[in-house]
Amino acid sequence: MRALVQRVSRAAVRVDGDLVGSIGPGLCVFVGVTHTDTAELASKLATKLFHLRVMDDDAGVMNRSIADTGGQVLVVSQFTLYGDTSGGRRPSWIAAARPDYAEPIVAAVVDALTTLGASVQTGRFGAVMDVELVNDGPTTVWIEL
Repeated sequence: MRALVQRVSRAAVRVDGDLVGSIGPGLCVFVGVTHTDTAELASKLATKLFHLRVMDDDAGVMNRSIADTGGQVLVVSQFTLYGDTSGGRRPSWIAAARPDYAEPIVAAVVDALTTLGASVQTGRFGAVMDVELVNDGPTTVWIEL
């Protein structure tokens, strides 16, 4: 499982021009699923995201997490995180899980974040999404479990 995490001042997802999810300050998390990922791994990722210390404290140091600040999380499924360009210029998507396998895993990340107490918004699985975000920092972290 892979996640590209961006600390944002705001983020939104639109499908066919309709707003389907938006947040204020918090984390925009792009989640990629591979064939061996499980609900247990999804829960582990959610816990890591909830407690990831990339939010500023009063001194401007990244010492706080979403758990500490009450910030929001926007989760967007993104199979392209498993794009492999080692064989040339056209990415291979072989390592990305099929939608019927990946969708419940992404949902498990969202469910686990919600259970932990995060305010979570999502994109729409399998849709062509327009994602708009303002990266705060910029702060971007790659997580691979």
